[in-house]
Amino acid sequence: MIRSLLPLGVALLGATAVLAADPPTCGLDKKCPKEAPCCSQYGQCGVGAYCLGGCDPRMSFGLDSCVPAPVCKDKTYKWDEGTFKDYYKDIGEYLGDSSKVDWVGQGYPKAHDGTVLLTMPPKSVGTVLATTTYMWYGTVKAKIKTARDAGVVTAFILFGDVKDEIDFEWVGTQLTTTQTNYYFQGIPDYVNSANITTTDTYENWHEYEIQWTPDEISWLVDGKVGRTKKRSETWNATSNQWGFPQTPSRVQLSIWPGGLESNAKGTIDWAGGKINWDSEEIKHYGYYFATVGDVEVKCYNANSGPGTNKKKSYYYNDVSATNNTVVDSDKPTILKSFLGTGTDMNAGASPSGTDAAQPTVQSIPGGGNSPPGQVPGGGSTSSSQTNNGGSSSSGSSSNTGSSGSGGDCDVTKFSQKCDSGSSSSSSTNNRSDGVRGAERTLGASALAGVIGFAALLLF
Repeated sequence: MIRSLLPLGVALLGATAVLAADPPTCGLDKKCPKEAPCCSQYGQCGVGAYCLGGCDPRMSFGLDSCVPAPVCKDKTYKWDEGTFKDYYKDIGEYLGDSSKVDWVGQGYPKAHDGTVLLTMPPKSVGTVLATTTYMWYGTVKAKIKTARDAGVVTAFILFGDVKDEIDFEWVGTQLTTTQTNYYFQGIPDYVNSANITTTDTYENWHEYEIQWTPDEISWLVDGKVGRTKKRSETWNATSNQWGFPQTPSRVQLSIWPGGLESNAKGTIDWAGGKINWDSEEIKHYGYYFATVGDVEVKCYNANSGPGTNKKKSYYYNDVSATNNTVVDSDKPTILKSFLGTGTDMNAGASPSGTDAAQPTVQSIPGGGNSPPGQVPGGGSTSSSQTNNGGSSSSGSSSNTGSSGSGGDCDVTKFSQKCDSGSSSSSSTNNRSDGVRGAERTLGASALAGVIGFAALLLF
């Protein structure tokens, strides 16, 4: 399972007319500037949504540039069609209030018959959902039917802001194989993956579960342990640290096109070949799709760190970003506007009866400095529209507007039709600077997100 990674530096382009220049890039050796202090999951700097989920404090202007992350909450997530627009928001509509919104994302999610469909219309880059709260150890399980066909990838993962990651992943041509993987701070390691054999994952419901403690990770399918990895097995004598996921992470669900023709050959081969946008699945439904049922999160609930959730939010007090640097705090998590940052959360707040100031730097990852209601990678939408978006981790596109990854889509019934194009650029990045390396065993989140953002370049 070896894939080539597109460089994260191409992830966020396509600025709107009010943007003076492309956003600066960031990494462990190149922190964000003061005026755009937050380093997004995709390696570029901005304010607003850049400072929320996925903001990497190690690469930001300061550790406090990112908005503190909402702590873990025990919850079973169900999918109700009538209220979907209330508990799911596109990242361009979410300012950090996890008490009102359960999931954020981009792409084409659709509640249907007690489930949520993660859909990928023709020549789009799919859908990603992420919880608004973070797990710091604990258990998460989800009932899933995966997508199928060459080049189509489904993922259920835990992904942290400092790029700790625990994965379930499925390739659409290997429907009896469930791939598992893990990463510490996004550092490449070719020996972290392992497979679990199941019955057909497209035709059959399976319950997938991650049990994560400070000492080990277990991957379960239908209640049976398929793999366990102990922290004691991950000591790295060179770096003098444990190569084990250990920091607060969001639950992410996604479908993305690993088989895009423009992807690197290693990615396409791993994904089962080039994707066919004229397949029987597309002809019958109008999209590729994975189906997700109930998702259940149980927090670790430690009495003392690591793994507590006693207060309101998590933040880091040291750039090493290991579990002993995570603080369970009472710091606020909600921005007043997309001008806000972790150090100025009230920025952009307007007096009653006046218009809010507009950002002059990037504020929503994936499409420029779009104010609320303007979707990156797409056209302008009202804040009441929920099935919209640009592109984000694990790919996505826009349900509204004519210049996004997905184009215009009819989402009023089970089958939706969309037209537009999608592509990505491809090269390699051999650095292990806290982002993905080249030709490595890679989890869904970062690679698919880069594919999604890069697709915006061609519109």
